[in-house]
Amino acid sequence: MNKNILHFLLLPFLVFACSSSNDDDGGGKEPEDPINTFFVDEVKPQTSIKCFDGAYYRKVVSSKDKWLGMGGTVILPQITFDENRKNPNKPGQYLDNPSVYMGGNMGGQETDIGLTWEVVREPNGSVSAERKAFRPFMRRTSHVSGEASNYANAPAEDRYYWYPGDKVTISLQIVNDYKLKFVVEGEGKKFETEYDCAGYKKGNVGEFKRVNAIDQVSNEGKPAQTTGTKVENSKWEETYLFRLYKDEVVKVPVHSGRFTDMRCPDVKYFRIAASDDEKKKGCETINISGNGY
Repeated sequence: MNKNILHFLLLPFLVFACSSSNDDDGGGKEPEDPINTFFVDEVKPQTSIKCFDGAYYRKVVSSKDKWLGMGGTVILPQITFDENRKNPNKPGQYLDNPSVYMGGNMGGQETDIGLTWEVVREPNGSVSAERKAFRPFMRRTSHVSGEASNYANAPAEDRYYWYPGDKVTISLQIVNDYKLKFVVEGEGKKFETEYDCAGYKKGNVGEFKRVNAIDQVSNEGKPAQTTGTKVENSKWEETYLFRLYKDEVVKVPVHSGRFTDMRCPDVKYFRIAASDDEKKKGCETINISGNGY
């Protein structure tokens, strides 16, 4: 048989074979283990995101997809303050302030929700001059619906204080349209609330984040100020995203292919460690130093 005629007859079979072998690359076939790899329709994260000035922070940011929230278990960091950066307006406090939190952006509304180093109510009922414990906080920006911006804290009570070295689980999940369920639990204590957020709705596209930071007082949008403050030995033992899969809400590990890695304002201020196995489940140890490493 003429070789050209044979090639013509085989061509449809060759095309079919090639197209079949590419199903995992966008042909619609679900991977064998989508929860621990990628879902067939999952949006991949951005390669990089520009830093926002004002603080030293390690941020893990998801892709913009139909996520329902984020959670994880973390050992809270040890803190060493720069004694030359005391707050002149609040004796006993510093111009640097550690925080460990989550949050996201959906419907044009940004949220920061987690733990920040805060003042406490003393046994005699007075409020401490110094910040002494991590306490839950919630912040949202305003929304086009008319919902106003808001900042709130958990009550200043001992049952809602956590300390360096404590292990806690933090989660943030859309449980009802326009409401985020926020839970902090660990060391025999638990804080749980639902926080109104008009931009957050099941089925909407949005992103979620996990942040370890040295925030700086009245410095948002400005270059990070030089400091000797250190926030170290914080370890995330796992990090996961919530997603609807086969009519159930599942926890999806934030492996190294599921997030954008941000170390702001520069990588030199961070020492981050994770083994290959730890990277599969969103685990890492985070050290931040204003003097760099």
